[in-house]
Amino acid sequence: MKSLLTDHMDADDVSVRTLLGLGSRRQDIGNLRQLQLAPLHGKGKLRLWAGVAMVLLAAFSMVSHVAWALVTGWLTCALIFCLWSYRSFIVRPLGEARATSPAEFALCNRHAFYAALLWIVPFWLQGPVPGADHALATWAITLLMMLTLAMIAHSLPSVCILYIAPVSLSAALALTLAGTPQLAAVAIAAGLLLSGFCVRFAQNHVRFRRAEETLHEKTETVSLLLREFEETSADWLWQTDNARRLVHVSPRLAFALGGTAEALEGVPLLQALSGDAWETGQFPKNLHTMAERMKRRESFSNLIVPVTIGGKPRWWELSASPRLDETGKFLGFRGVGSDVTEQHATAEQIARMARFDNLTGLPNRLSLHEDLARALTQAIEAKSRCAMLMIDLDRFKAVNDTLGHPTGDKLLAQVAARLKGLMERGMTCGRLGGDEFAVVLHNVPAASEAEDLAKRIIAAISRPYVVDNHQLFVGASIGYAIGPQDGSTVETLTRNADLALYKSKDKGGNVVAAYVASLHAQAEERRVMEQELRGALDRGEFELYYQPVVTAADGTLNGFEALIRWHNKTLGNVSPGRFIPLAEDSRLISPIGEWVLRTACHEAMKWPSNLKVAVNVSAEQLTDPAFASVVVSALAQSGLTPQRLEIEVTESVFLRDGGGAAQLLDQLIGLGIRLSLDDFGTGYSSLGYLRKTQFSTIKVDRSFVVGAAKGSIESIAIIRAVVALADSLGMSTTAEGAETEIEVDTLRSLGCSNIQGYYYGRPMPASDVMMLFRPPEPAASAAA
Repeated sequence: MKSLLTDHMDADDVSVRTLLGLGSRRQDIGNLRQLQLAPLHGKGKLRLWAGVAMVLLAAFSMVSHVAWALVTGWLTCALIFCLWSYRSFIVRPLGEARATSPAEFALCNRHAFYAALLWIVPFWLQGPVPGADHALATWAITLLMMLTLAMIAHSLPSVCILYIAPVSLSAALALTLAGTPQLAAVAIAAGLLLSGFCVRFAQNHVRFRRAEETLHEKTETVSLLLREFEETSADWLWQTDNARRLVHVSPRLAFALGGTAEALEGVPLLQALSGDAWETGQFPKNLHTMAERMKRRESFSNLIVPVTIGGKPRWWELSASPRLDETGKFLGFRGVGSDVTEQHATAEQIARMARFDNLTGLPNRLSLHEDLARALTQAIEAKSRCAMLMIDLDRFKAVNDTLGHPTGDKLLAQVAARLKGLMERGMTCGRLGGDEFAVVLHNVPAASEAEDLAKRIIAAISRPYVVDNHQLFVGASIGYAIGPQDGSTVETLTRNADLALYKSKDKGGNVVAAYVASLHAQAEERRVMEQELRGALDRGEFELYYQPVVTAADGTLNGFEALIRWHNKTLGNVSPGRFIPLAEDSRLISPIGEWVLRTACHEAMKWPSNLKVAVNVSAEQLTDPAFASVVVSALAQSGLTPQRLEIEVTESVFLRDGGGAAQLLDQLIGLGIRLSLDDFGTGYSSLGYLRKTQFSTIKVDRSFVVGAAKGSIESIAIIRAVVALADSLGMSTTAEGAETEIEVDTLRSLGCSNIQGYYYGRPMPASDVMMLFRPPEPAASAAA
């Protein structure tokens, strides 16, 4: 509904000229005239009888001192005018929105002026010099007529003034000629005051009606929005009275509660939500919190509460505010709710994915570190002990190399099951990654108990396994540290347990080693490796290998991931898993990472222009403020366009960073460089990282790929969730570790954008990559 006044003219700004109809004809006044004429609607008979009564009263007052012929003539004319005016307006529906026109406003003004001319005559029926009594009596009647008109036509000040002004002036002149100038002044003053009153009253009338219409418009708008919300939204509205009982139950809310609107009317909201718990009073914590806030008449927003509908548990998100009347009296609550059961289940799954290892179901590194922190705190406060056991499987790599990763994954799952079977109260086992596991012990009376458990673990793990009709044997090397004597922080105790693990592996495996202050063998190995690592760049011992990444839909090659290899004359081929952490600890990762970046960009320039290269970047590199300039320099020197470079980072970047790394990544994105989140789902998996940084790719870990190919519902659901999340955020997905045709077909069906794995190619040196782009030799040359 449009407001009575247009946007060009607010009611508070209506001038006297506009009210009187003296403004420009082109001025946009909206529905102002309809507003002014509205009070006259349906009052035609009232105006007629009021006019007739005044005419008769005036004629009766003039009979004694005015000739009968003159009185009769005026009376006849006046009655005819009353009837004519009534007939003129009765056919016009004054004040109706569809019928009102400027002509009606003008007609009212004309009739007012005609009436004024009619009522001027009685003052002069005695002659040019009327008597004082006659002039005074006539003035009294015309004053009554003016007051009546002001009451009936108060919204039309022009009508009132066109009648009042001529009559007042005529009365003043008659009273002056009759020898009563004081009464003449009173007549003038009365006319002016009455005219001013009409103008002021008309302005107030406009303001009042405008506010009334605005309120009505807002009420209709709110009602319309509420109806549209109920009809189109997945949410529903709810309302309670001051006793927290449901009122005005909508069909949508009734359907959500599994009942009818009539049956739910007057039912306590808590009873409708709690189901069987209403009888016992054992409400879930969040539902109890909501009840307490409603009891205190407090607002609440986005409160997730468990509800029971038809005997089935659901999760609802509720928001509400108290309702108050104009006096501040509490009327109840009004709010909105929605069913978030599916979202809650997905959030729980993602939260579990962030804290538990998907392959084994054991707590991951984050969960273990948190548990170790609690154990250390309790040990320090109680002046007792705790322990951290680090477990590394022996001969597991041979299983992966000979039988493949699927068999290795099944073996890891069986190892995890045996570890869980050994756990007792106060023990927590988890998987750190790969073939590394850990156990946290709370309240250890003596170090011998940690060693006894370690021996039992080795005995259990060393028993034979049967996987896919293969009998397998693995062992375990275990190192442990006792807290807080071997370390009062999680990092220190974990590092020392890891040093003990190196000691046990040096002894040939299936050995338990305790942390001691002098772990010379491990320290010496690290010293030698670090010394060799410091000169590896100058000696040219590093080499980059490239693993293909293909488009899932058709297997088209779209890029390579650069992977570093190190061959040392003393140490031989050193795994990146061994020297990269050492390079990070010794602050050598920045020059090594710069070499990798420059070399990869240089090699990529030799490839077709549609292929990109992905380079892994560690958290240590991103803490270097000069890293962005290194990237720009590498691109400039090689000539590679930023769009062909993809930087891969893991979530550890954000865990170890206070915000600087995220800003640096934003700078790289601003240059046009692509950003990939590696190992998503295997570590911390916080969705907050996806919100903070505009990734272009999410890499799905191989463990999910293997699980999905085996029909694991959880793995399939997680990959679908990651793909849907990536699609909604405008990202692509790359599945790692695809080794079989079944895995590739599964990933395609789940909607992954890209695939990387042995199925399409193992990592290869740069020379082998170039062979892929060499055109085939002619048949004659080949024959020769």
